[in-house]
Amino acid sequence: MHATDVLTEEGAPARLARGMAALAGWRRLAAAFLLGGLSAFALPPANAVPVLLLAFPGLLWLLDGARTGRQAFAVGWVFGFGHHLLGLYWISFALFTDIERFWWALPLSAAGLPVVLSVYAGLTALVLWRLRASGLARPLLFAVAWAAFEWLRGYLFTGFPWNLMGYGWVGVLPVLQSVSIFGIYGLSLLTVLVAALPAAFADTDARRAGAALAAGLLLFAGFWGWGEARLAGPGLGTVPEVRLRLVQPAIEQSLKWDPAERDRNIQAQLALSAAPSAEPVTHVIWAETAVPLFLEQDAQVRQALGAVTPPGGLVVTGAPRAGLGPDGDRRYYNSLLAVDGSGAVTARFDKFHLVPFGEYMPLRRWVPVGAIAGNGAEFSAGGGPVTLPLKGLPPVSPLICYEVIFPGAVTDAADRPNWLLNLTNDAWYGRSAGPHQHFAIARVRAVEEGLPLVRVANSGISGVVDAHGRITALLGLGERGFVDAPLPKPISDPTLYGWAGDWLFGLMLISVLGLGLVARQRG
Repeated sequence: MHATDVLTEEGAPARLARGMAALAGWRRLAAAFLLGGLSAFALPPANAVPVLLLAFPGLLWLLDGARTGRQAFAVGWVFGFGHHLLGLYWISFALFTDIERFWWALPLSAAGLPVVLSVYAGLTALVLWRLRASGLARPLLFAVAWAAFEWLRGYLFTGFPWNLMGYGWVGVLPVLQSVSIFGIYGLSLLTVLVAALPAAFADTDARRAGAALAAGLLLFAGFWGWGEARLAGPGLGTVPEVRLRLVQPAIEQSLKWDPAERDRNIQAQLALSAAPSAEPVTHVIWAETAVPLFLEQDAQVRQALGAVTPPGGLVVTGAPRAGLGPDGDRRYYNSLLAVDGSGAVTARFDKFHLVPFGEYMPLRRWVPVGAIAGNGAEFSAGGGPVTLPLKGLPPVSPLICYEVIFPGAVTDAADRPNWLLNLTNDAWYGRSAGPHQHFAIARVRAVEEGLPLVRVANSGISGVVDAHGRITALLGLGERGFVDAPLPKPISDPTLYGWAGDWLFGLMLISVLGLGLVARQRG
């Protein structure tokens, strides 16, 4: 065989495509499941983005064998199920903190969310199958459909924009700088497009397909070069006279709310907060619900916090909060509270994006059990992103737990903060991929917004990230201790993404769609 035959109709791609299209029944679905599982390795913590060059073309070739829309949807759905089952396996770990109460939910937790999320991949496959695209039109239209449904996944039914394809670039910080322009959805669109281009080698002219793939790779090489230049520029510096202490007690989730362990857990965090430091600390930060009681109603604990508060500074901690709603009914909030040296609460923030089933039960009429994270009680939502003034600190946008995963929704658009503060408790998920994914996603928000991020987690991963996504301080998963670090400065002006949000992604989506339709028309 001549060497150039591998890129012709009789070459390896065409033979592989025909072989995969010929699969039927359980073999086709098994192949889709394996390819979906393979695609999960592109995401944190593996960050093996090149596997998508196999996974997505394989999916497109499997769709060639689908004779009906139902078969096409099934192929896409099974691909998505393999992808999400492997990528989100860790969610079921949360139930083991009280398995006697929630044993019945274990299969729903392990497979239920992947079952639902896979619908988006199934719809992507169905749309592509309906369009009957081939050649270069196929990867173009596939990328549009995939990215559009990823965007919808981030908004529908309270939204769950976890493990978007662009997050695989967290391991390549220069390329990640591009999210400051068009956000994570834009990076996902381009990632899927370039990864799917090898599928065109099977049914179009090799030169056209090769040129398109080369152009796509050069595009990412351009991102890489631009990102290197951006990272090589002068540093942004740190905020004068501010030094933060991040306290990570690594308390087991099964002990966190145990009344017999409450005082011991608080004392452990007080001891870490009061430990000597090489340089004076100005502010101490604890994790989400680090104080497992109604702090505003407990003067003794507030006085203990005040005793370890640096002079003129604050202890910022997560704690539940009780208050009255508009109708005078008693409500509970997952909150951030700032305590000064006198033990007074000087600022508060209530979490506004609650976790379904974890912090409230959306199906309470049919599911007669309480929320998992609230020990049966349900939390109420706060008013939305705010820019919070804290004594001795630049204005901050506080975010509790997974509020940090929502692109374009982490700041008050009318009042830009100087930094992001994310308090979380990932102890629910043990030593799994979950905390690594959560930390990686949080880093992307810093780059998108051009704002430094401080993240404090009960059991890790805690750290400080500058406005370009570089980690300047870190406490690893499961480590017990603290880390002292200065607060990086923000980029002076909003990034293009911070200013325009997802509008540029929308323009990119329309542009790629137009290219795909033109390519489809030309055959």
